[in-house]
Amino acid sequence: MSELHFRAATVDDLDALVALVTSAYRGDVSRKGWTTEADFLDGNRIDREVLQRDIERPRSRVLLAERDGQLLACAHVADEDGAGYFGMFSVVPSLQGAGIGKAVLAEGERIARDDWGLPTMRMTVIDIRDELIKFYERRGYALTGIKKPFPYGDERFGIPTRDDLRFEVMEKAL
Repeated sequence: MSELHFRAATVDDLDALVALVTSAYRGDVSRKGWTTEADFLDGNRIDREVLQRDIERPRSRVLLAERDGQLLACAHVADEDGAGYFGMFSVVPSLQGAGIGKAVLAEGERIARDDWGLPTMRMTVIDIRDELIKFYERRGYALTGIKKPFPYGDERFGIPTRDDLRFEVMEKAL
C-alpha cells in the first residue's frame, strides 16, 4: 500500500470535499465509521461557500490526504487569533480506525507549528461526543473548560434533532 500524500485543496476540489465531509458525518453511510453525527444532526455538515472561503483565505488550508490519487481524508487548518484551529476533520467512513486520521491530525499540527509558527492548536467538539473527545485526549488535547453555543437556526451547519448541543474547546501546546 502506498503512503499518504498531503496537499492543499483548491476550488476544483469543492464537490469531492462536500461529498467526503457529508459521508463522514451525515446519513446512513456515516454509520460505517465512528464519527457519525447522524443520531443528533440532520442536513448539511459543510456549506460550499464557507468551504470556498476557507480554501481561499490567507493562513487557512484545507488539507487533503490522498493515496494513489484517491481522496481519503481532509481537515481545515487555520490561524485564528494567533493559535492554530483544526476542524472539518473527515475520513472515509470505511477507512476510519486505520491510522489515516492520526496522520492527518499530525500533519495539521505540523502546518500550524512549522509553517506558521503557532504555539497552540485548538478545536471545538460537540460536547456529547465522548468517544471523539477521548480520541483527542489520547493525542495530547485537553478540555479547556470553555464552551461555545451550537449555531441553532443556521442550517449551513446542520439541523439539530435535540436542543442540548454545545461545543467544548480543546487545546494542545505544539
